[in-house]
Amino acid sequence: MSKFKRKTGGGTPVISTASLPDIVFMLLFFFMVATVMREVTYKVKIVVPSATDVRKITHRSLVSYIYVGKPLPRYKNLYGKEAVIQLNDVIAKPSDIPSFVASERSKKNEDDAALLTFSIKSDRDVTMGVISDVKDALREAQAYRVMYSARKGPIGDNLK
Repeated sequence: MSKFKRKTGGGTPVISTASLPDIVFMLLFFFMVATVMREVTYKVKIVVPSATDVRKITHRSLVSYIYVGKPLPRYKNLYGKEAVIQLNDVIAKPSDIPSFVASERSKKNEDDAALLTFSIKSDRDVTMGVISDVKDALREAQAYRVMYSARKGPIGDNLK
């Protein structure tokens, strides 16, 4: 006679799922932090020119971008082969820039609208005529805070 009884018909123990919600939320937070949402779909080719004196933007939320370059190959049938201007996700003409400036200012509160800066992000092969058209349109819209996007490096890198 034994004092201990043997279990009969016992199966595998049940796996505890108590920590499963914790694991799911950790994965959710990881992907929320690690994912970068693209704000604009590029329709123009941009190889940013290099410059020797480059400063970082401090308040990125107060910067609106104007993209200038030749259309990407999939958009060449629509927009041609010459340099075009892209405002957000739309290809535009220089005459559309004042309304773009007004809409960007209306998105900000009154104090931030005065500090709004427009950054011209252009391809290094774009002619200065298109850039001066953009600058003239910005001047017409009374947007005087303008900067040019560039990467740090020697000036000779522009010729490659």
